[in-house]
This record gives sequence, structure tokens and C-alpha cells, in this order.
Amino acid sequence: MATTLILSSDDALSRLRQSIHAKSGNFYAMYSSILGGIVTDPALMVLPLDDHMVHRGHSVFDTATLTHGMLYQLDPHLDRFLRSAELARIPLPFPRERLRQIILETAAASGHVEGSVRYWLSAGPGGYGLGPGECIGSSFYVIVFKQEAYPESYYTEGLKVVTSHVPIKPPLFARIKSTNYLPNVLVVLEAKDRSADNGVFIDQRGMVAESSNMNVAFVSKERVFRHPPFDAILSGITIQRVLQFAERLVKEGELKEIRIADIPVSEGHQAAEMMLIGSSIKVAPVVQWDGQAIGDGKPGPITKKLLEMWNEDARSAIDQLVAVPYPD
Repeated sequence: MATTLILSSDDALSRLRQSIHAKSGNFYAMYSSILGGIVTDPALMVLPLDDHMVHRGHSVFDTATLTHGMLYQLDPHLDRFLRSAELARIPLPFPRERLRQIILETAAASGHVEGSVRYWLSAGPGGYGLGPGECIGSSFYVIVFKQEAYPESYYTEGLKVVTSHVPIKPPLFARIKSTNYLPNVLVVLEAKDRSADNGVFIDQRGMVAESSNMNVAFVSKERVFRHPPFDAILSGITIQRVLQFAERLVKEGELKEIRIADIPVSEGHQAAEMMLIGSSIKVAPVVQWDGQAIGDGKPGPITKKLLEMWNEDARSAIDQLVAVPYPD
């Protein structure tokens, strides 16, 4: 006798609503090109299993920060999103301006002025094969959710990181912001297993690459801001902005220069300051790497200054902020 229920459409929808978990309150609004609109009921924030994003990972994504009712650096993030889509050979379902409009309107529908806005472009639904030729067309999704909050201790006391044993992605895949984040997840799990906060990818030559989903930068004892080249890692939007802040610090005499070049692990260990940089973590000091103190083992002055500059930029940089069209 069969014991697994066969549900009607009404029963299935009821079950979806019953299955909503305690954290669903962090999900504010979702756009789905499959539905052709925006929903605010977390029970409906779903996508089809035959979407190639689900079973093949053939999709790309990006994220913009929602702050004070404005989207910070939306256009640079969207530009990178489109570059990733081109490299992943996923056609756009709409022109760029329509994608941008959907992102802004989904943020508005959320009714929230603080959060994260993440969007995906997928090869789309159509079957469970490998090639996207079976897909009926690419799909686009947007979700507005509560921004990840890192512990305040990350900024006041600093983070501990370890050198990861997880193999780094090949350069092509590292430069595409795709949904294949299994290596990145494994880096974090490995770090937690070793009583650290995060890990650092090292390339095949023994050079510093990047962290789980953040860029890694240093300040040398000679006050040189150091960062690895971007040819084999993701070119973070936040690090590009932070490099502009660092240029200001060079002009003000707080830094001697900026150097984008290979960084051996041994050189990184000897730095005066080390930091993780990304749109969610912003600029966070690293005070210990592989059990060895970085500098004096405390958050450094340049890292603190760059974080202050980022916070001020996200509040008031008119050229970096796009107003969300909330209903009156």
C-alpha cells in the first residue's frame, strides 16, 4: 500500500505555507520571470527543479546592498553580472535597463530600506539534461532579504584565518560569479573545523589568492597597500572601490603606495595589517593567520580608516547610490 501522499494543487500550496521556517521573516520580496512578477509571501519564493540553475549550476548572480532606501553600487554590480552571463554563455531574457528596473521595483516592493538585493540569471527550465539546448529560455530571479550581520567582534577584535587546503578554482571559473560555490563553502567549513573564522585560497604557485567570498589585502610594514592581481580571482566591486579609498590615503600620506602584484604566503604573514574585503563584510581586520599574529595582533589603523571610508561612502556618495522607487 502506498504511504506517500499525492497532493492536489491546493494541498501543495497549503503545505508550502505550513513549511515556512522561522527565518523566512528575513525574506522580504522575490521577483521570478517564471511567475512574471513579484511575490512577498515566502511560501511562493521558489523556483522549478528543472531550472538548470538547480541541477547543473548553469547560472550567475550578483548582490547589491540596500542602505537607507538606496542601492549602493548597483550599476557596477550589474555590469559585472552581465560580464559573468556573457562568459557563462547565458542569454539575457530582457535588456539591461529592464533587468535594472526589475531589481529596483523588487526592492521597492519589499518595503524595507536596509538589506541585500541578490539576483540570478539562469539558463532556465526545460529538462534535466546537461546542455542548455533543452531550456525554453533563460530565467531571472531577484530576492530582497535581511543583510547578513557579522559579529561586531570582527571589527573590534579582528578575525582569525587559516590557509585553506581546498583547491582554488581555475581562473576562468574564478572570474565568473556563478552559483558553483561548493569550494567556497568548503573553505568556510574547513576554517570552522580549525577554530578560525575563514580561510584563504592559495594558488598553485604558493601565492595568496582570495578568501571564501572576499578579497584579501595587506598593508606592509613600509605602509604599502598590497593586493593580488585580478587575473585569476574575482574582481570584487568593493575592493575596486576600496582601492580608490587607498589612493586617497596615498595622497594624504597615510600610505606610501599601492601595489597590485603576487603576494607569497610568507610575505603576507609578515604584513603589518591584513584585511578581508567584500560587499557583505565591508572591510574587516585579520589579526591572526595560521595561528600567527598579523602585526601586533590587533586591528590596524589603515583597516579601520578604510572601513570608515566605506561606511561614509555607502551613506553619502551620490554617484554610488540609486534611489529605490518606493510607493508613496
